[in-house]
Amino acid sequence: MEKLKHILSKVLGIDEKLITDETSPDNVETWDSFNSLMLISELESNFNVTFTMQEVVSIKSVKNIKDILEKNGVTLEK
Repeated sequence: MEKLKHILSKVLGIDEKLITDETSPDNVETWDSFNSLMLISELESNFNVTFTMQEVVSIKSVKNIKDILEKNGVTLEK
């Protein structure tokens, strides 16, 4: 989870302490369409996965990201 929080913090420009499962584009001003693409790119390269288009459009929160990463075989430390 620390690695994921670091990526989210870097891309979105927010403090890691503010990131929870409920963090989403609805409550983070900098989580716009451009940063969504940057986030996908960073997640794919850092976790060595490739998201499907369906997975990309289904991301609505940090919880969604965690679920998709785990579905793709990534084990997130708690």
